[in-house]
Amino acid sequence: MLHMNKDLFIAFFRAGMLGYGGGLSAIPLMKREIVDRYKWMDDDEFSDILALANTLPGPVNTKLSGYIGWRLNRWPGMLSSLAATVLPTAFLMVILLTLLNAFKDKPWVQGMARGVIPIAGVMIGVLAIDFLKKAGVGLGWPLTAVLVVASLALTEFAGVHPAIIIAVLILSAFIPWRKKGGAS
Repeated sequence: MLHMNKDLFIAFFRAGMLGYGGGLSAIPLMKREIVDRYKWMDDDEFSDILALANTLPGPVNTKLSGYIGWRLNRWPGMLSSLAATVLPTAFLMVILLTLLNAFKDKPWVQGMARGVIPIAGVMIGVLAIDFLKKAGVGLGWPLTAVLVVASLALTEFAGVHPAIIIAVLILSAFIPWRKKGGAS
């Protein structure tokens, strides 16, 4: 299992080093490593874990890495995955923020900071489109559209925290809904 820990470390370290812009920007990179490269789980499993991780307090990328590491190799896997997730952030924070703060008034630093925002937005958007496609197939497009519009309205206009919406949807999965035209 030492090889597993090395692979876990590499996968999460790579996502942490390249996930400039915060936890959300690292998630598509984590998905690429976990689902596409190493095939430790499929898209649906990753989506489920991400949804649950978003309902818990704390940074989403550490929750994802910790749980995935635990699931794959218990304590050694969890510790390896968490170290790989936290170390790049700590290292880059100290080094890059020191350098960026020293040169913060330079146009190239300001341009770099402005240039990263759309890239992170595109990465998050691609992940969101993947989730919408899966939801459309799994729930059907009409229900998916209703949930997207309702979630957007509740978070953006009513000020409801996304974790509350996710928790309500998870709890609704335990309700025995009756299907029309069939016996319940």
